[in-house]
Amino acid sequence: MSKKRSSFSSRIGFVLAAAGSAVGLGNLWRFPYLAAKYGGGTFLVIYLILVLTFGYSLMTAEITLGRKTRLSAVGAYGKIDKRFNFIGLLSCLVPIIIIPYYCVIGGWILKYLGVFVTDGAKTTAADSYFTDFITSPLQPYVLMVIFLTITAVIVSFGVKRGVENASRIMMPLLIALSIAISIYSMTRPGAWEGVKYYLTPHFSDVSLNTLLGALGQMFFSMSLAMGIMITYGSYMMDDTDIEKSVSQIEIFDTGIAFLAGLMIVPSVFAFSGGDEEALNAGSGLMFVTMPKVFASMGFGTVIGIAFFVLVFFAALTSSISLYETVVSIFCDKFHISRKLSCVVTYVICLVLGFFSALGYGTLSGIAPLGMSFLDFFDFISNSILMPTVALLTCLFLGWIVGLDTILDEVKKNSSFKREKMFRVMMRWIAPIFLIAILISSVLSALGIISI
Repeated sequence: MSKKRSSFSSRIGFVLAAAGSAVGLGNLWRFPYLAAKYGGGTFLVIYLILVLTFGYSLMTAEITLGRKTRLSAVGAYGKIDKRFNFIGLLSCLVPIIIIPYYCVIGGWILKYLGVFVTDGAKTTAADSYFTDFITSPLQPYVLMVIFLTITAVIVSFGVKRGVENASRIMMPLLIALSIAISIYSMTRPGAWEGVKYYLTPHFSDVSLNTLLGALGQMFFSMSLAMGIMITYGSYMMDDTDIEKSVSQIEIFDTGIAFLAGLMIVPSVFAFSGGDEEALNAGSGLMFVTMPKVFASMGFGTVIGIAFFVLVFFAALTSSISLYETVVSIFCDKFHISRKLSCVVTYVICLVLGFFSALGYGTLSGIAPLGMSFLDFFDFISNSILMPTVALLTCLFLGWIVGLDTILDEVKKNSSFKREKMFRVMMRWIAPIFLIAILISSVLSALGIISI
């Protein structure tokens, strides 16, 4: 007799957990600098359109596939058609690769939060502080292990007591902190010019790169093609409205990303005296530029602590979803207990995380494809595997088994008002977009084009 699958206790529990997965570091630093780079309000409009069409369709498909099969990604595709079980196996590699290096970045956040609490804002504002830290011989790995352990402990309590309860606590706090810091940021002297820059469309900046930038951000931000939404869908109760739930997840994810822009763009704009280049700092925006901004403002230490608490919550909710997905994969594939699966996942993360944590320092002499280990793992997962899995999912559901295979699951609790749009996106538009993402991501990573 098969063991009854765990489930979320309610629709809001599912929505908060799934939104917690979607809301991560990409929302808090990548979205703001891409919006600033690609025309402010113009980027926001394009991004919103893509979320409501492309993102909505793929998320709906993945959640529905999970609930219909009651399996994680490793078995969901094969249950529909055994010939295509390889898509599930391919998708399983994504969270296994991502969670170790994501915990490394989580360790960086813990470091900055700790220093802001103990030493104040000025310590982290030093020019070489971030570089000195990530190249140190052991500290990044120790902090990665601490962040990983926090994640593992939460997941070990199970779907309801661990994943759902953590999301119920952290998501409201994350929203409250986002609103509070945004208001403070917008009221700083000189910040209003940054608000106008962020919200005003700049049509001269519209280009193919603008579309690809918004497309890539939306795709990665919404936790698509990682097996996460299939796993969470498999825990979804039968009486939960899938259509309404996906819309609410989109609101949470896009809302936090928008607030992140209001937190960061005005502050950096005011700090730099209106220099737009200060916003194009990539990952350095969070760990190099923002500490300098906090050090320059009144109550900077307090605001910096609140900011890194916010970033910690966002990183933790996403790492929980990644870890839970890997645990579910091992449980479904090898029929082992949840506790054993948690331990196996922990050991894998300890090993792979070692390379990512020390890849900028002790192991910097080893550079696969000319990249650090963290950048290499990010390239393989984000630029290769995720677009490939999403493309195969669209082809599998849209052309091979047919969308009607899963649509009956959506219509259990909904009239599915966006069905026509869903069909067009999954069969025609999404595959084209995904091919564009795959090609542009690879070319960008190889330095052939800049996105």
